[in-house]
Amino acid sequence: MSRTRTRTALLAALALVGGATGTAMAAAPGDVGAAAVPCTVDYQVQNQWDTGFTASVTVTNHSTAKNAWSLKWSYAGNQQITSAWNAKVSQSGAAVTAANESYNGTLATGGSVSFGFNGTYSGTNAVPAAFTLDGVTCNVDDGGGGPTDPPDPDPTARVGNPYSGAKVYVNPEWSAKAAAEPGGSRISGQPTGVWLDRIAAINGVNGGMGLRDHLDEALEQKGADELVVQLVIYNLPGRDCAALASNGELGPTEIGRYKTEYIDPIAAILADPKYADLRIVTTVEIDSLPNLVTNTGSRPTATPQCDVMKANGNYVKGVGYALNKLGDVPNVYNYVDAGHHGWIGWDDNFGASANTFKEAATAEGATVNDVHGFITNTANYSALKEENFTINDAVNGTSVRQSKWVDWNRYVDELSFAQAFRSQLVSVGFDAGIGMLIDTSRNGWGGSARPTGPGALTSVDTYVDGGRYDRRIHVGNWCNQSGAGLGERPQAAPAAGIDAYVWMKPPGESDGASREIPNDEGKGFDRMCDPTYTGNARNNFNMSGALPDAPLSGHWFSAQFRQLMANAYPPLS
Repeated sequence: MSRTRTRTALLAALALVGGATGTAMAAAPGDVGAAAVPCTVDYQVQNQWDTGFTASVTVTNHSTAKNAWSLKWSYAGNQQITSAWNAKVSQSGAAVTAANESYNGTLATGGSVSFGFNGTYSGTNAVPAAFTLDGVTCNVDDGGGGPTDPPDPDPTARVGNPYSGAKVYVNPEWSAKAAAEPGGSRISGQPTGVWLDRIAAINGVNGGMGLRDHLDEALEQKGADELVVQLVIYNLPGRDCAALASNGELGPTEIGRYKTEYIDPIAAILADPKYADLRIVTTVEIDSLPNLVTNTGSRPTATPQCDVMKANGNYVKGVGYALNKLGDVPNVYNYVDAGHHGWIGWDDNFGASANTFKEAATAEGATVNDVHGFITNTANYSALKEENFTINDAVNGTSVRQSKWVDWNRYVDELSFAQAFRSQLVSVGFDAGIGMLIDTSRNGWGGSARPTGPGALTSVDTYVDGGRYDRRIHVGNWCNQSGAGLGERPQAAPAAGIDAYVWMKPPGESDGASREIPNDEGKGFDRMCDPTYTGNARNNFNMSGALPDAPLSGHWFSAQFRQLMANAYPPLS
């Protein structure tokens, strides 16, 4: 699955004035023949405020393939670009030039490339009237359908970044629960992931919405716009071999049921032509493949269950099968779960994990082209950016890497890890255009406990602990963490190599029960969800930091939801 495909549909030309935001296509007056349309440009303002804005640009090449490219435009107002990602952007007066980075210079015939930037303005933030790609003016089909119009793009062709220029599906079931909480209406309109965590979820559990229900609702929300639906594929045999709270319904050897009763029905529904105009993002098997690296063999964190899954190969086979079958649907974008920096950011785990992902992506008929990208920090709490210290800092000659918190990890936050791991994945054979998603649903760490500057220089530990935003007791703590807050709101193309910040884990849904609760959902009791638990090797025998009185994983946890809102960063208004 190439990430450089044409746009799903071209939007009508639209000018932005005053405080409005939206999208615009470069257009030439009158009808033009297909051969006269060398390129199309989608310039979209993602966010705008009184003095600044964030924009994304998608360029589609309809002419000869390129090994390098340069896009130019001019502003009619006083817009000034202040930072950019996925392109080298320079500005002289009103004139702007965006050139490829080393990793995205290839632009095939029919291929697309996306980049983004931040800028300032005053007065009117009008969309540029014209664009040129390597000196040739770009334009678009005017929608007239005349005999000399260029052909409309394939409605099922994939775009470089599915989130660019698109709305994202709001799950009405989650939205209703959020809105019912005091102050919850402030975020109840945010998009979240739909978790297909068992076979029954395909048709709906206990009268709830099934997959077709969500897709039908997505079509209603879509209207004439582009819309992304986010699905979590989460039902591997022997699921979550290192954690009991989210064990699944399928035993370690039930790979046949996984294929025929779970993946095949999902793929069949997604392939229904009725849903061809939706951009369907699948996040494939959370918390699975990294376990084969970190929790097997002679490591102190190993579990017998993970050793079994490594020996029988069913994690690799299951992920490969899912990528193959789901990747056959033209409007599906597969993103594989890649843990988080506090799991695979260490030297021993970093490269080995990338190799394991490559193994899975080439199993059961899958290829690396079935992978559109990777997602990190799903259902976890790692801070997006630690701004009060860096991995290169030292205190009294002692490196930050030697602090108890960092513990020789090479990364201190999720953004730096995701960007570096993307490069590692490309180096082992994944497409150079892969993008990353970062789950920011619970990593804001705001409120009164958020540090306002570096810690004291007494020691490397006081320096790091006093300045870190992530207030967990240990980076290995993962269950219903006390003090956590909502993070960055979902947004497209926020940083270099990042397709989107997402809320894949719906805020307010529990990670696991604080005590053993009998259930028919295949979910066990993990002591890491017990606030009185003193820990294990995976969190260096620290307290769990979990909230009390939590329900089963996936069930609504009102106290957690209210805490997340209170500690949100950026704060809620």
